[in-house]
Amino acid sequence: MTKADIIERVAEQCGITKKDSVDMVESVFSIIKSTLESGEEIKVSGFGKFEVREKHERRGRNPQTGEAIIIEARRILSFKPSTILKESLNGK
Repeated sequence: MTKADIIERVAEQCGITKKDSVDMVESVFSIIKSTLESGEEIKVSGFGKFEVREKHERRGRNPQTGEAIIIEARRILSFKPSTILKESLNGK
């Protein structure tokens, strides 16, 4: 599913114009993005939790050459689905 598909479904299900739907979806994604960039987590009841985690610098290797390299510290986004979502996906 793409962002355009989400916009289309929001417009259909909410009975609003596509332009209003675009504005709504873009606003929600903008809020989510800025919240995660600031390091806060996002919990959506019945859906799951988005969280930014810190990964420390570590040693690794280039799989093509076998050369040892240092993988720099970075921030990653993780998602943990709620129990309700997990059960829904597994048909319980």
